[in-house]
Amino acid sequence: MSTQNLLVEIFVEELPPRALKNLGDAFASALSASLQRDGLAPADAAVTAYATPRRLAVHIVGVLAAAADRPVTQKLMPVAVGLDATGNPTPALLKKLAALGADASAVPRLRREGDGKTETLFHDSVARGATLAEGLQKAIETALAALPIPKVMSYQLADGWTSVDFVRPAHALVALHGEAVVPVSVLGLQAGNATHGHRFEALADPVVIGHADRYAATLLEKGAVIVSFAARRAEIVRQLAAAAASAGPDLHPIEDEALLDEVTALVERPNVLIGRFEADFLAVPQECLILTMKANQKYFPLLDAAGKLANRFLVVSNVRPPDPSAVIGGNERVVRPRLADARFFFEQDRKKTLASRVPALEKVVYHNRLGNQGERSGRVAAIALAIAEKLGGGELARQAEQAARLAKADLLTDMVGEFPELQGTMGRYYALNDGLPAEVADAIEDHYKPRFAGDELPRTRVGMVVALADKLETLAGMFGIGQAPSGDKDPFALRRHALGVIRMLMEGGVNLPLSALLAMASGCFAGLGVDAGSTAKLSGFIFDRLAGSLREQGYTAHEVDAVVSLGPQLLGDIPRRLAAVRAFSALPEAAALAAANKRVGNILKKAEDGAMGQVDATRLKERAEIALARALDDIVPAADAAFEAGDYTRSLQTLAALRGPIDDFFDKVMVNAEDAALRANRLALLARLSAAMNRVADLSKLSA
Repeated sequence: MSTQNLLVEIFVEELPPRALKNLGDAFASALSASLQRDGLAPADAAVTAYATPRRLAVHIVGVLAAAADRPVTQKLMPVAVGLDATGNPTPALLKKLAALGADASAVPRLRREGDGKTETLFHDSVARGATLAEGLQKAIETALAALPIPKVMSYQLADGWTSVDFVRPAHALVALHGEAVVPVSVLGLQAGNATHGHRFEALADPVVIGHADRYAATLLEKGAVIVSFAARRAEIVRQLAAAAASAGPDLHPIEDEALLDEVTALVERPNVLIGRFEADFLAVPQECLILTMKANQKYFPLLDAAGKLANRFLVVSNVRPPDPSAVIGGNERVVRPRLADARFFFEQDRKKTLASRVPALEKVVYHNRLGNQGERSGRVAAIALAIAEKLGGGELARQAEQAARLAKADLLTDMVGEFPELQGTMGRYYALNDGLPAEVADAIEDHYKPRFAGDELPRTRVGMVVALADKLETLAGMFGIGQAPSGDKDPFALRRHALGVIRMLMEGGVNLPLSALLAMASGCFAGLGVDAGSTAKLSGFIFDRLAGSLREQGYTAHEVDAVVSLGPQLLGDIPRRLAAVRAFSALPEAAALAAANKRVGNILKKAEDGAMGQVDATRLKERAEIALARALDDIVPAADAAFEAGDYTRSLQTLAALRGPIDDFFDKVMVNAEDAALRANRLALLARLSAAMNRVADLSKLSA
């Protein structure tokens, strides 16, 4: 059966830009999947999604005008139920046939099959394949119902009575199978072959699509529209680079993938223009100017080779006038008041010191069960002070406490009130303006780091301490009042905070036990009615996040479980422990030792003697147990010395020499001897073996 390519487009009013790409992809995916299920499109059909501010479209290759008929077999009922003693159909069989659109005349054609015990009746028929009009009608309705619409609009059709719910009012529907219009309807629209191009620059209106394969080319030529989201985005990237090069040899547009996607969703045929603003605005911190240009105006600020903001920006316009000066001038006039506002906020904020704002934090609610931001800042400062005293004392403690008390003060500034994204950043600028040391100012900015996976850590030791204290306070407080994450719900971003703590302890050189840090944090909530058992829950949560993070880094589940199951308190040691486990796993003795370790663990768990005492050498009777005890005396001190020196790889490799004595022990010694004293001594020997082997990692976890 011959095939043609299919084109479907829904022309609408301006779609929400941040959702556009997802809407286009979802529409194409759901529509093509529905046609494939009905046998109208091949499973490997090439599908192209199109999305512009005013349309969603999809092009599918190799679509049939009608699906092939297919055989259908329907199991009915046992012969004894469907036919009476004379072979005539029973009422039950006739009712079943009627439900299938057949009658008594089909009885002679029913097929019988038996399994040796029961014979069953089957009805064989041929189901007519769906026509493209039928299948496409269902496919469009299915695709529209499945769209991830951020917010639905309800609007009336032209008749003034009928209401339709959709993301935006729809005004045209195109459905072409090759050159032929497919007679479908949706959202009160009948399919045709006409759409609309650029709102101002189309050469024709309406734009008639002569063939499904000419859709993109026709809209570009006649409608002045680049319908492919990817092609439009690539064109914007090209023009941004070219415009930046023309503006200055060392200039480049700021990199922002989210802004690029949003701008791509705002224009149908991009035209990048260069604007400028007065250089005296550059006295304002460039983060403020960049954010106001990006967030409010969707401009691309230009930076020099050193990353410093230039007094120029790029505008992605949706029009291409012969003389762009009016468009450029308009954008320059619009951005100027925005920059002036930023300058005003900055100048006003600097009239008050950060320290003078701290008392007002007591009027800012943090959590109804955990107090206000002022109280929270006090807790963070106390935790930071305790951490700093453990790490370095003196000046580090003084600066960490000061930075922690001031860290949230910029929340009360006009600039952060206008741009919450600048919290921390503005705190650093205002701290420097107040004459505070650079270490304190940097710590105020960095205490939010790492903000996301892959973000940089705080740049100074003071910043590391304050960031760690801030995250620990949040975790301890929220766990203390029962606000642990549940399922995919994590309103306080506790998973992100836990990963931040993990990274700082593993990569930031904070060589303190996790248990001690959690005790410092939980101790600050005395009197607030927090759960006394929350510290253990929080510790488990952090180790769970640690295990997941390590697996994502490429460590195997066995390697991660072997190390993390011990709950090592110095997280900075974990990479070396993992490296040691990986090296140990490559040894020829590894598998046997892991299996033996697992066996030892199981024996000790089942032992009725409870805690094992010291090994009594006088009670060692069998040659194999004597040999194992001597091997432990010879080998364990060297392994322990390597462990204490932090050489975990050598520690485990030293223990590999125990394989022979262990194997011989289990071959020749009965651990659960009838003599209670002998049994207890052998269990004590195994307990010593287990303790020696499981200092770096639980080697039993390596046993398959």
